[in-house]
Amino acid sequence: MNTLHGTGPRPPGDAAAAQRGRTDLGRRVAARRTELGLSREALGERCGADAHYIAYLEDHAAAPAAGTLIRLANALGTTVDDLTGATTHRTPGTATAVREAELLPLDEAESRSLLGTHGVGRVAVFTAEGPAILPVNYVVAGADIAFRTSGDAVPARAAGTEVAFEVDRIDDVAATGWSVLAVGELRGVTDADELRRLNAAARSAPWAGGGRAHWMRLTPVRLTGRRIAHP
Repeated sequence: MNTLHGTGPRPPGDAAAAQRGRTDLGRRVAARRTELGLSREALGERCGADAHYIAYLEDHAAAPAAGTLIRLANALGTTVDDLTGATTHRTPGTATAVREAELLPLDEAESRSLLGTHGVGRVAVFTAEGPAILPVNYVVAGADIAFRTSGDAVPARAAGTEVAFEVDRIDDVAATGWSVLAVGELRGVTDADELRRLNAAARSAPWAGGGRAHWMRLTPVRLTGRRIAHP
């Protein structure tokens, strides 16, 4: 639920006005804050700003100073380039590797925790034409991963087969990153109660638009992760 300065529900008219006034920076700040489960007050405490300023930054056109952007990015665990959109059209992975970097395995608990911080991943399925990897908006539902597609799409036709699902984060500035891989059987969701729970848990409609109302669910039988670490 959206709140205004953390004091209560936003009136519908105010929420619509805020959406119209938001810039890309405001949307990115709000999305990352929500992803981390932070209130505006909590984010303000982290970066030394008032909650009212965080609200203004998210909902109105603003031009924060460089120092404010740096503190805000640090508080959100991201980079200034990511917040401002400078990396939107940049191909990831072009940074110079750090000497003596290591690729470390993640345990299942950390892998599951990282899986819950994202909303876009890639599902890999086998088709008659060969393997296919498709990006999807997803939610974590208990121990499972769920996403919406159209009833005749490639993922829907893969119901009943073993598939892989991958999510990652790459920090091009620091040349670090992590990835999580889940493997298990994919199935379509038909139970009415389960469909209601998934629709309630969904953060937004699928970005690709269209008639993507067919829920698919993956129950991992193997969940692994890796992280690039520096000395």
